[in-house]
Amino acid sequence: MTAPGADGPVHPSGPSARREPDDRTGPTADRDPDRRALPDYPLTLRLAGRRVVVVGGGPVAERRVRGLLDARADVVLISPDVTTGLGTLARAGRLTWVARTYRTGDLAGAWLAHTATGSLLVDDQVAADADETRTWCVRTGDPAASAAWVPAVTRAGDVLVAVTAGGDPRRATRLRDGIATSLRTGRLPVRRQRPGTGSVALVGGGPGDPGLLTLRGRALLAEAEVVVVDRLAPRAVLAELDPDVLVIDVGKAPGHHAVPQDGINALLVEHARAGRRVVRLKGGDPYVFGRGSEEIAVLRDAGIPVEVVAGVSSAVAVPAAAGIPVTHRGLSRGFSVITGHEDLHTLPPTEQHTIVLLMGVGRLGETCRSLMAGGRAPHTPVAVVEDGYGPGQRVTTGTLASIATRTAEVGVRSPAVTVIGDVVRLAPAWAQQNPPSPAPVPDPDTPAPAPERNPT
Repeated sequence: MTAPGADGPVHPSGPSARREPDDRTGPTADRDPDRRALPDYPLTLRLAGRRVVVVGGGPVAERRVRGLLDARADVVLISPDVTTGLGTLARAGRLTWVARTYRTGDLAGAWLAHTATGSLLVDDQVAADADETRTWCVRTGDPAASAAWVPAVTRAGDVLVAVTAGGDPRRATRLRDGIATSLRTGRLPVRRQRPGTGSVALVGGGPGDPGLLTLRGRALLAEAEVVVVDRLAPRAVLAELDPDVLVIDVGKAPGHHAVPQDGINALLVEHARAGRRVVRLKGGDPYVFGRGSEEIAVLRDAGIPVEVVAGVSSAVAVPAAAGIPVTHRGLSRGFSVITGHEDLHTLPPTEQHTIVLLMGVGRLGETCRSLMAGGRAPHTPVAVVEDGYGPGQRVTTGTLASIATRTAEVGVRSPAVTVIGDVVRLAPAWAQQNPPSPAPVPDPDTPAPAPERNPT
């Protein structure tokens, strides 16, 4: 079936010369050259509830046993000594441990056998008995003499990929790792081609740059049959979708909601109930003013399987793109994220507490007046970052007293994130747009003031 994975030395379980089985070195003996020329027939096995005998108790056997237990096999372990991990599994009742050396007849009722004893004689005996009982047997360390092999395996959701590489396990492992990376990043065509159970994934797309979309988000997009996308999501990734993926634009602009939230909820439920895999692609993070929790509640009430994938929040990422940290030792020990529609006067009235304002450009003047009425100083620094991480990124700075006028003068537009607090002074744009006032230059024609005299 395949070349085995990378395994280390084990302890022998029989009275014979010690040998170190090591999958990494390839075949240790080519005693049947014709066997290597035979074609392999790869397949996967469902071992749940079926007996599998593992002979040997070292690290290699432990790795094999753990994989078999993951497959819910009925594992019988035969070895006089075992690793600490195997002993723990045996005491927990996860497997049956026969604490002695292997004997002919131990494979009775087994569907599969693994031998990893480090003893050539014992491994030969197990393989011969397996042939006699027509039981598939994996010989660790000697693939040339093995009837079956364990491949290098990677999983991505319901996709399982097993890799063999002509008896070269290191090559197989490197190929496996490359395939795993491509699966995680959505670079392979994994979209389902047969009808199945519908589901919805709420994917946070970050501030708009496709490079800030998570690997999990990309993998789900590669599997999607329907994508319901917001205006501020990373739309460049839509060009990577298959042509027959249905893309539904539900983007909301300030004051204009082409598809109301109830309509979006209905779309998600409709397509999931039709058996489709749906990705709800949002900007930022679904749970940071993204109404993700509302959509989750509707989907769960409808019995739809749903997953949430966190995104890089614009509340932190966009200020960072402008060189503004939301916290900084000595300047800010905390921050609040708001939309500009709350009671701003309830926030701490100090420049050392950063305020990040989302979706508030149209009411910026009103917001600044409310903050000053709540106790914030008029000279508190403010920065407005437009199109963070986008080609039109621009930073406009000022103070609570001046920022509304400045943004009106330059024509600031949504999407934009506003940062309020002393951390704004760390932005390069602050120094450029708010240079320190120069010291006054004395008039040479003005006589210098007379020096003060001590009273007598």
